[in-house]
Amino acid sequence: MDKRWDQAIWMDRLILRRSMLHFFQIDFVANPIDIPKNEHATPEYQAIHPKGLVPAFVDNGTLVIESCDIIDYIDQKYTSPPLRPSDPATDSKMGEMLAAADKAQTDLKLLSHEFLFRPRKPMSEDEVENFADLHNNQTLVEFVKEWQSSDQFPKEKLDAAVSRTDADFKILDAAVKDQDWLMGADMTLADIAWMPNVHRMMLMDWPLDRYPNLSRWFDRVKARPSYQKALVEWQPEGLEERFSNYVEDRKETSGVHVTAFGTLAA
Repeated sequence: MDKRWDQAIWMDRLILRRSMLHFFQIDFVANPIDIPKNEHATPEYQAIHPKGLVPAFVDNGTLVIESCDIIDYIDQKYTSPPLRPSDPATDSKMGEMLAAADKAQTDLKLLSHEFLFRPRKPMSEDEVENFADLHNNQTLVEFVKEWQSSDQFPKEKLDAAVSRTDADFKILDAAVKDQDWLMGADMTLADIAWMPNVHRMMLMDWPLDRYPNLSRWFDRVKARPSYQKALVEWQPEGLEERFSNYVEDRKETSGVHVTAFGTLAA
């Protein structure tokens, strides 16, 4: 299997940080972690990130590991004007949106591995056990074991993840009904935090036309130069086409598609 399928597994987790850094034209050095080679399970990397996840952001000795914490750190230290609302009430609401985006990562991971990453070369039993022995994050170990042990996650898990994501997108759709960005007239950290989720669902042929306001918001996001640099110019060539072909083929041959689950199937 083309290694570029594997690169896609972790790329959206980096888009947040890359978007922030490109948005403010901040110089940075990227050190990619090879997920298929289990570099995130090495003692060296787990000494940096205790959960053995990507990304890890290091700034002159300061380590930040959670996605929304990283963009908040960059905003506080390097941006002017900041991407935080000056109004305390609006800032508080944005904090809720950041927390929701963080929480949504669990469903994003499950749905991505089911509807996009199945073509990845399967791990052998020895490779799975070796990963389990090396990695300290038991939640991730159990996830990998479940993913590798069957052709599909349990339907009830997929139904729940799809329904929660649909509910989240409806909230975002309502938020941008009468304004360009999630918190008002200006782009904020909330927009950057949610952008990778919408992008990832777009790749799996999620019916974004259910949310017309959110679709227009995403068009505005895609038009920004930082989005182009952080994603379009960085993702493997032909990746979107490979995903599209896989999603369409699986739907035609087995009927498995994101729209067959949860509230999307109602």
